[in-house]
Amino acid sequence: MSADTDTAHTADTTTPADDERSRWVALIVLCVGMLMIVLDVTVVNVALPSIQEDLGFSQSSLAWVVNAYLIAFGGLLLLAGRLGDLISRRGVFLAGLAIFTLASIACGMAQTQEMLVAARFVQGVGGALTSAVILGMIVTMFPEPREQAKAIGVYGFVASAGGSIGLLVGGVLTASINWHWIFFVNIPIGIVTAVLAMRLLEKDRGLGLGKGTDVLGAGLITSALMLLVYTIVDPAAELGWGAGRTLALVAVSLALIVAFLIREATASNPLIPLRIFRSRNVSGANLIQVVSVAGMFSMFFLGSLYMQRVLGYDALQIGLAFLPGTIIMGILSLGYSHKLVMRYGPRTVMAPAFLLIAAGLALWTQAPVDGSYGTHVLPTMVLFGIGAGLGFPALMTSAMADVAPQDAGLASGLVNTTAQVGGAIGLAVLATLATTRTADLTAAGDSIPAALTGGYHLAFAIAALLMVVATLIAVFVLQSDRAPASAGARADEQRATTEPACSEAV
Repeated sequence: MSADTDTAHTADTTTPADDERSRWVALIVLCVGMLMIVLDVTVVNVALPSIQEDLGFSQSSLAWVVNAYLIAFGGLLLLAGRLGDLISRRGVFLAGLAIFTLASIACGMAQTQEMLVAARFVQGVGGALTSAVILGMIVTMFPEPREQAKAIGVYGFVASAGGSIGLLVGGVLTASINWHWIFFVNIPIGIVTAVLAMRLLEKDRGLGLGKGTDVLGAGLITSALMLLVYTIVDPAAELGWGAGRTLALVAVSLALIVAFLIREATASNPLIPLRIFRSRNVSGANLIQVVSVAGMFSMFFLGSLYMQRVLGYDALQIGLAFLPGTIIMGILSLGYSHKLVMRYGPRTVMAPAFLLIAAGLALWTQAPVDGSYGTHVLPTMVLFGIGAGLGFPALMTSAMADVAPQDAGLASGLVNTTAQVGGAIGLAVLATLATTRTADLTAAGDSIPAALTGGYHLAFAIAALLMVVATLIAVFVLQSDRAPASAGARADEQRATTEPACSEAV
């Protein structure tokens, strides 16, 4: 939406009851779109053995079923969010849904390795376009602080719990039908979501490409992020972080990022105005996102591996094992997180919540080879559910707290980008450390289950430490807790801080 549209909407505080209901139904539509995207990150993992057997993937090439999606998804989020600000968030959301749904059809119909990998890449493009603008639309649809906190709580639940729901859905579909249906199920969901979005989402007009048509900047940041994600998921995972090829690609990625920052600092119409990073809340929240998601990913992926390779769970049992945490997360995100954020502020809610996740991860370091679900897995799921259900909605609130309406899409894309990059880096590093530890224990004479457990214990301990670091950042970097400002107040504050510097090249 344009700044004028947002301001006019904010001024209208006497929304009719039917408009009020439409906004909440529209929120559900947006969250269903987000859930579909988040599900696709994990739903494929449990179906990989079936895909490998059916299409003849080698063990190394099989990783590209996941990697092709992640490279496109992580690389385009930032650009997609800014395009929403400049063109139309509704338009970018609908375009992403169309691309994602059509690519899902191609994935489900794939009969060759090449077709599936190519379709997964296109699916990642659609996922980036769809998810990058959702949070930006939410904060402009709900300018009143209490409603906004509640809406972000709903969004936070979907974004956080989608991974565990994906494991359950993937297990059910793969076991009961076949792997093709993990993609086909997206088709009716995508169509219904698009139809409802066209009816319920208000048409908006962005700032205009003339306000930020920075082709060079777009090329630099998209290339940098795609190359960085590729480096993390392929050479870093296969060859190690110290390999010459890995280091060279990381150096090129960093050089592209530096070139992008120089470009944005000197461009008259930058793709991403660097003023957004002047806010300690925005910068701090995104830093917290990188660190915390890096730790949280170990819960889903390495926790799944522990249950599969050590405890002997099948795909459906793994999905059910995460269910209690998902239920707790949903109850707290949807019913209580916004009330606590409004009363105590996001920082006060976030810090103890992240410590609960850290405690859950630390508890998992004590899980033995012959561990039982009730004693060694369920307590971790409960702590994780409480911590994520309260902590991540508070984090989303902080990430958008000081953002002017015209930059909401950019901030939304930024927070999604830091989540993807943090998750990819964290998972690659933790998985590598776990594998190295397992190899050392095996060489020392430990049994395979004991060696695997030892490797997972190390990864969980480091993940717990990352959650403690995220807590410290929240306490010392984020600004003092205060009631979230309305969209109009943020716009006024933003104009006040930027007008004196309007002559600067930012």
